Amino acid sequence: MRFGRTATTCPGCGGIKVLAFYDAQRRPACATCTGNKPSYACVKCGREDSPHGRKCAPCVLAERATELLTDTTGRIHPQLQPVFDTLLAGPRPQTTLYWFNRSTGPGILRAMAQGEIEITHAAFESMPSNKTVNYLRDLLVAVGVLPPFHAELERVTPWLNDILAGLPKDQGDVLGRFARWHVLRRLRHQEQAGTATHGAINGARASIVATARFLAWLAAHNTSITAVTQTELDQYAVEHPGRAHAVVAFLAWTARTGLTSGIKLPTHQPPQPEVTLADEDRWAQVQLLLHDDTIRLYTRVAGLFTLLFAQPLARITRMRAEQITAHEDGHVTVTFDTFPIELPEPLDRLVLAQLARRGQASYASHPDHWLFPGGIPGRHLVTENIRSQLVERGIQPSTARKAAMFQLAAEIPTPILADILGLAPKTTVRWAALAARDWSQYTALRRQPR
Repeated sequence: MRFGRTATTCPGCGGIKVLAFYDAQRRPACATCTGNKPSYACVKCGREDSPHGRKCAPCVLAERATELLTDTTGRIHPQLQPVFDTLLAGPRPQTTLYWFNRSTGPGILRAMAQGEIEITHAAFESMPSNKTVNYLRDLLVAVGVLPPFHAELERVTPWLNDILAGLPKDQGDVLGRFARWHVLRRLRHQEQAGTATHGAINGARASIVATARFLAWLAAHNTSITAVTQTELDQYAVEHPGRAHAVVAFLAWTARTGLTSGIKLPTHQPPQPEVTLADEDRWAQVQLLLHDDTIRLYTRVAGLFTLLFAQPLARITRMRAEQITAHEDGHVTVTFDTFPIELPEPLDRLVLAQLARRGQASYASHPDHWLFPGGIPGRHLVTENIRSQLVERGIQPSTARKAAMFQLAAEIPTPILADILGLAPKTTVRWAALAARDWSQYTALRRQPR
């Protein structure tokens, strides 16, 4: 009598086999243990746990990948060897085979292996910018074939050149120097530190646009950045209050470089943060994420990091696996900045489960250093992916973070809170003031003998 064709552990040999027969003890067992022909085994390697026709999926994948990446000498192209290794090491060979059959990306790889297309960023820049080309480029970067690059950041330079081309020479010269030596330089540093987020790049673009408008306003009023007076600057702030704040960084740069002297826009103290989420509602949201298994695991973990530790989603999605530590005594800690924090149950189990699942989003992301890997090779999840799922459950991340900050600032001295959560000291001081706790004497008290 035969059973279904699903591979599981054979009670006889312990292998993962198709238990299609009964053994002498009337137990479902594999063909080998029952003396039958192994008709479900791969004809090449004999495994039965990943069928793909007469062969198993790993064997088929190895053949297809070899054919795809072989150069004109009949060997795997040396530069593409990391691609071959990554494709074969993926957890789901069927997914890779599906990509082979349905995407035009493998055709580009084939042309590269044959020397028809150069294996360079320049080659990709000459191709149409679409999901397939961008995914393949990210894959080659993720496995080390191409040097790192930040796609969104790289698009800023041609965008800037288009803006400069439409400006008078004197305005374009000033804006170009500011954009390249201050704005883009800062973005490059953020890229190296892994903090060049979508929001940071959009903010840089906004700063450049605001500066271009300011320079145009000066020209319309028969002046320039080197001749502008404080009176004219005040007039601009009155006429365009929304734009004035965006050129503060530009004016600070002009002062440092000697283009201006003794003028500045009035700065406004940021408003006191508001907490609109009641404490009982916040803890109800914590309980929801702790126990509702219908919510995706990564969304639960990220949401809990926001609700409990006041971490912004943009920072959570950039967390690395090494920030989680499982200790020999069973405790699990997370390090957001300087000091590790011990995680309570059952959050510790959720975090370990997420750590075990990292790299499963894409065959090209395994192994992965991100705690929240995305579907694009080598990239982490985008914040909107998590934010939208939390909002669907009635959790507003910004509101939740403010509520968490309010409680933490009331319970933890500001110097410690800044080190634990990776916040600026002035930020923790503002929250401590809102929570009606003055920790200014904390350091002095620590020095006193007990």
